[in-house]
Amino acid sequence: MIITQQTIKVLAWDKMDGMIPAIVQHQFSGKVLMQGYMNKAAIEKTLDTGLVTFYRRSKDRLWTKGEESGNSLKLLNISTDCDNDSIIALADPIGPTCHLGTETCWANNAKPQLSFLAELEQIVKSRKGADKDTSYTASLFESGIKRIAQKVGEEGVETALAEATGDIEELKNESADLLFHLLVLLQSCDTSMSEVIAILQERHKG
Repeated sequence: MIITQQTIKVLAWDKMDGMIPAIVQHQFSGKVLMQGYMNKAAIEKTLDTGLVTFYRRSKDRLWTKGEESGNSLKLLNISTDCDNDSIIALADPIGPTCHLGTETCWANNAKPQLSFLAELEQIVKSRKGADKDTSYTASLFESGIKRIAQKVGEEGVETALAEATGDIEELKNESADLLFHLLVLLQSCDTSMSEVIAILQERHKG
């Protein structure tokens, strides 16, 4: 169930003395970023501000992630499980989530393979404006959107030809090239893979 200001009251507050564990998950990659606890006031503030806020038990106060470091968590949505006694918040992290400077508080854990696509997109984004001599990606951005679009077209044709000839290994390699250049094209247009996925999700509803 998606939590709103109106549905906060249905959560199982009596199980843990007014506290509910809250997991924060990256809204695109699916990585688990951190875990904390929320009381009613923390959820209300999270919904009001759009920034994930916890109840800090050690200091007996509300704590909005990033209020000191600037590394905040922009809320996409927040929901509860079937027993209404735990929470998942989908969020877009601004900077590293962990106080140790890592992306998540489980920096060394096994990662979902598809989450690398989100990592790669951020790497591609970071190359915008970089010296063209420092990386191939930076040189693509330097070459301009027409050249990038041309590369996507070339890689699309090569991917199709690999399938047509029955060369599965080449198909996988060309598909990787196609995905990479598509990420570059999207970034050059100031859009993202998550926006493309949102369209697919909307189509799937039909």
